[in-house]
Amino acid sequence: MYLVSDPATVPGIAALGPDPLDPSFTPEVLAGILAGRRTQVKGVLRDQKLIAGIGNAYSDEVLHAARMSPFRLASALSDDEVAGLHAAIIATLREAVERSAGLAAGDLKAEKKSGLRVHGRAGEPCPVCGDTVREVSFADSALQYCPTCQTGGKPLADRRMSRLLR
Repeated sequence: MYLVSDPATVPGIAALGPDPLDPSFTPEVLAGILAGRRTQVKGVLRDQKLIAGIGNAYSDEVLHAARMSPFRLASALSDDEVAGLHAAIIATLREAVERSAGLAAGDLKAEKKSGLRVHGRAGEPCPVCGDTVREVSFADSALQYCPTCQTGGKPLADRRMSRLLR
């Protein structure tokens, strides 16, 4: 527990990236975060030191809204793709905040889950195109995506299954 006059003096808070709903989080700021990062865009969105508050579930939702593969390299995005990703971040998070406004703390998790389009919905139809939402599993997490909306109809390799097939 910390008793401070400025939350930014708490080490964990001081290490957070920018709040994507703050007006200072512009497409240019996002472009600066993505520039030169030879890592997947999903990883950048999940990294709280780069952008605060998105996490695993909302990164799936943002990428679905942006119609972008989670495996795209962050540094390879065009200016138009960065602008589209920025718009998807803002719209997805604002929608989530609006849905949860006024709810009791005990109701937040159920509301979050009910508002998700692809995360946690592997095997279900995509609400946009009707294709089956797919999943890629990792050691510590999983991602969900729509092949039609995000990868040109191509399923992504599930690395957990790929290792078993070798």
